[in-house]
Amino acid sequence: MKADSLGNRQETQQEAQQQYKVFPILFAMLLSGFIGLFGETALNVALTPLMAMLEVGPTTIQWLTTGYLLVLGILVPVSGMLLQWFSTRQLFTTSLIFSIIGTFVAAVAPSFEILLLARVLQAVGTALLLPLMFNTILVIFPIEKRGAAMGLIGLVIMFAPASGPSISGLILANLSWHWIFWISLPFFAISLVCGLLFLPNISKLTKPKIDVLSIVLSTLGFGGIVYGFSSAGGHGEAGSGWTSPIVIGTLAIGVLSLLFFSIRQLKMKQPVMDLRAFKYPMFTLGLILIFISMMMMLSSMLILPMYLQQGMAVTALTAGLVLLPGSLLNGLLSPVMGRLFDKFGPKWLVIIGLAIVAVVLFMYTSISPTTTLGTIITLHIFMMVGISMIMMPAQTNGLNQLPREYYPHGTAIMNTLQQVSGAIGTAVAVSILSAGQASFLSGVANPESPENQLAGFTSGVQGAFVFAAVLAVIGLIVSLFVKRVKVGAGAKPEGPMH
Repeated sequence: MKADSLGNRQETQQEAQQQYKVFPILFAMLLSGFIGLFGETALNVALTPLMAMLEVGPTTIQWLTTGYLLVLGILVPVSGMLLQWFSTRQLFTTSLIFSIIGTFVAAVAPSFEILLLARVLQAVGTALLLPLMFNTILVIFPIEKRGAAMGLIGLVIMFAPASGPSISGLILANLSWHWIFWISLPFFAISLVCGLLFLPNISKLTKPKIDVLSIVLSTLGFGGIVYGFSSAGGHGEAGSGWTSPIVIGTLAIGVLSLLFFSIRQLKMKQPVMDLRAFKYPMFTLGLILIFISMMMMLSSMLILPMYLQQGMAVTALTAGLVLLPGSLLNGLLSPVMGRLFDKFGPKWLVIIGLAIVAVVLFMYTSISPTTTLGTIITLHIFMMVGISMIMMPAQTNGLNQLPREYYPHGTAIMNTLQQVSGAIGTAVAVSILSAGQASFLSGVANPESPENQLAGFTSGVQGAFVFAAVLAVIGLIVSLFVKRVKVGAGAKPEGPMH
């Protein structure tokens, strides 16, 4: 039966190559995916001016990023089930409609509340699109061409959030923040038209029984953890702090819900998210490395623009330009890392990448208002090169070890933890920043003076980078255990961990 199933899937892939117009399908998926993920970090350099314009504090404004990640964390886990219930075209069209409506509402938003609602609508669109993009590319590309295809996905997943602050910084220099969204709209429209013209229904609809309890547990679990971390991020009137009953309660509900969710999935014949994928050691190690990388990258992409503008008094345009070279190089290197991965495997790429990132983050821990922009640009370039050496090789190596029937579940798990890690990373970084700032100011005679305010902010930012550097060291230790998974066309992946 398994051999027949494998043969059928290989035939389906060969037919896909003959019948499907791969380039326009890829173009529609990658363009809409890029703009969706660009939205994760696009507002980071606008957060400082937005606080004044919308009359909200730093922890409240952070919800424009964290709220987006929270929706992704809740919706992406059920994506494996959605792929079995709705056709490719239905999911793609729904995703783009949510993205277009959300982006339009954001572009005309008069208040913080409306802007936050828009971000939620945008996130629904991205949450539906991400797993669909992975699944479609895995189906239309045969296994021997997967390295190149995953390199393109890597370019989108790494370059889009990395380029957000740079592109939006350039926009803010000449236009209002609304234009971050106006400029995104036509790209979504082009993707929708391209998808409607060329995207066929490639997934087989099995319509498994919907387990409502699993969905409720998943939502409470992932949602509780992200909400708990986000509420803890920050102190004072806007932030709840780690000792708040709301924070402790939501985190406890999140952890317990995930525990019951996991037990239920392992007992079900048709789980919403098949956690048996964790039996495969390289998949699990790849997942840990991606989790750590996203926490490091997204927390840094939030803290660095804040410090450039508030600590070093540069404009949004300058902050964007400082981050641009590293972001561009990160995107361009992803396909290159794909080829190096095919040739040498993941181990040394990942180890060297994490070593570079660890050194950069330790150097960032001594950042101060006197640090030159040239130094920050150089460090950021090295950091983004290091991240490109970790993400794609860890992801591809992990997915390669899974049997084909686990692909939808493996990509759902990977995408879910990627989004949750970003939310946790940004929340913890802001929390450490706020705590460090408060601690410094409580020990000085005149906390209101501009000099002490700047010194306190610098102290908080340095603490946030210490957190990121510790993550890099943990990742470096994990990377020592990575091994190459040998997969050829039609070959079986290595067996699970016993």
